[in-house]
Amino acid sequence: MPLSTRMSLCAMFALMDNHTSSSSERSDFIRDIVAADLRDGRVDSVVTRFPPEPNGYLHIGHAKAICLNFGIASEFGGRCHLRFDDTNPVKEEQEYIDAIEKDVRWLGFDWGEHLHFTSDYFEQLYEWAVHLISEGKAYVDDLSAEEIREYRGTLTEPGKASPWRDRPAQENLDLFKRMRAGEFPNGSRVLRARIDMASGNINFRDPVLYRILHAAHPRTGDAWCIYPSYDFAHGQSDAIEGITHSICTLEFQDHRPLYDWFIENLPVPSTPHQYEFARLNITHTVLSKRVLLRLVKEGHVRGWDDPRMPTLSGIRRLGFPAEGMRDFAAMIGIARSDSVVEIQMLEYAVRQVLNRTAQRRFGVLNPVKVVIENYPEGQVEEMETVNNPEDPSAGTRLVPFSRELWIERDDFMEDPPKKFFRMAPGREVRLRSAYFVTCNEVVKDADGEVIELRCTYDPETRGGSSPDGRKVKATLHWVSAAHAVPAEVRLYDHLFTDPNPGSDGRDLFEGLNPDSETVLPTCYVEPSLADIPAGETVQFERLGYFCVDPDSTSDSLVFNRTLTLKDAWVKVQAQGKQNSA
Repeated sequence: MPLSTRMSLCAMFALMDNHTSSSSERSDFIRDIVAADLRDGRVDSVVTRFPPEPNGYLHIGHAKAICLNFGIASEFGGRCHLRFDDTNPVKEEQEYIDAIEKDVRWLGFDWGEHLHFTSDYFEQLYEWAVHLISEGKAYVDDLSAEEIREYRGTLTEPGKASPWRDRPAQENLDLFKRMRAGEFPNGSRVLRARIDMASGNINFRDPVLYRILHAAHPRTGDAWCIYPSYDFAHGQSDAIEGITHSICTLEFQDHRPLYDWFIENLPVPSTPHQYEFARLNITHTVLSKRVLLRLVKEGHVRGWDDPRMPTLSGIRRLGFPAEGMRDFAAMIGIARSDSVVEIQMLEYAVRQVLNRTAQRRFGVLNPVKVVIENYPEGQVEEMETVNNPEDPSAGTRLVPFSRELWIERDDFMEDPPKKFFRMAPGREVRLRSAYFVTCNEVVKDADGEVIELRCTYDPETRGGSSPDGRKVKATLHWVSAAHAVPAEVRLYDHLFTDPNPGSDGRDLFEGLNPDSETVLPTCYVEPSLADIPAGETVQFERLGYFCVDPDSTSDSLVFNRTLTLKDAWVKVQAQGKQNSA
């Protein structure tokens, strides 16, 4: 994670206040620039693009960029392209291309007919490289990669010219043509722009435009053995597509003069301009494809879509809704300087959506059996219970109730402390939507472990209320043992224990959380969940939000805990208000 300042609690609280405004009122410095360009006639329409490199899966930092680019295009009546900057065949795979398209669609955006690839422009980019050579603004260099770095100089010392910098244009043209024809091995020659080896901006010190790379490309196969650099291909691809606002993150700010130099020195069909914004940094999270790839390759996670991963496929598998991600992007806004956002802010945005949309269900994660001794054996009742108290239109459902039930082991204590109000010997509690019950006897195994609670119920309290008006202090969820559906539940925590992984200079992987995944193999859920599709998120009452994992089968359900019900962000808000008072 780059060095950046932690966003203050007060600032984050202000962001939440700003989020209450409608999207039409949303404003930031990039939107202000776009509005001014339209108003002053500098552009007739807005064309943006989201240009990922297909060398890994998208993460939540990309979600911010996706929402910005597609959002601006939509708000200003323009269009946004999805373009794959596929200039490095060694690291790119069709799997990544497919995953990126799926992620963008999942977030709720569509590029229509404007799906593009930099590889579509390889021939044109080659011709423009030839143009630079003919103009004396590019040359073929025989220095090795290590020598090029050495000749480049440092931030305080100018670079020095390559011995091949003054090769005649005709010789450069011949060598470049032969590079394309495959006559030379990898690393033996490169094409470099001829700009200024003494420039204070190192990116201007004769940057590499083409490298020899004998590798098959996912789309062009073996048609090419030289590939353009990102710096050379990026701006020209924007120009070909008529992009009006090339929006990228701050690490490309020092590259902008080079972006402009290529636009000015090539016969491009349009002249896009680059604008930079601060990338997303979030606590307990690393947003680096290199690190994420290492997590996958070394087996620290199940794959790119592991629910602990900050990839969009990972958080989707965890159960985060796309709406929550879009809301989060709107909450954090767009700024010019780096900062670190608390992960609780993301969780808050997700909880807000799930609280409103997720159906409520009964699930027991750590079960202990309850036997209601005075309930008729073989009798089954259907108890009506609300699907979502936040959404009356969600209606109700019927849950089977019988003599034997499962409840949470944590909801019982044999010798409870003063403020424990749940089940205990001799105490009456409410079973949600069912009856008042009282524990009379505790059955233990040979090791002293509680294995069964023998209770009685009050048949006059059906539905969970007493006709005589008596109150109970606890309401417990339950599952009928005869009707329960067995399930495996996976509980997830932050992948990194350190809020700012790697900030102290240690290896990131020393901070991996050994308890980031806890598997509970013997859980029970109500029968309405037997046919729930993978990817659907529900709230297990009193426990949290849970999403059906793709590992589920018809014989074995698997749920991932999306989030607990406890909202840490509420404390953050309260602290922010207190500090600002």
